[in-house]
Amino acid sequence: MSADRVVPVEIQGHRYPIKSALDAEYVARLAGYVNEKMKAASDSSNTGDPLRLAIVAALNIADELFRSRANDRARHGALSERAGEIEKILDRILAAP
Repeated sequence: MSADRVVPVEIQGHRYPIKSALDAEYVARLAGYVNEKMKAASDSSNTGDPLRLAIVAALNIADELFRSRANDRARHGALSERAGEIEKILDRILAAP
């Protein structure tokens, strides 16, 4: 595992030193994504309160995460069901004389 390093990022015009063992480019992409979400929250709101915007952005990101997890579970369930059907077909074929 690589050592922690400080990655400077900018979100909403403010620079933040992020200490992380993650790849610096990846951390920068994460910060860019958060910045985009903060801008979208700012564009859809009439408040300039940075804390309120951060909370709205965090809720939007959490919503994306939850929906993604639900889609993954649904996909996994469908694949498991199909695998079970294939297993039953194979069992019938192998059991046939």
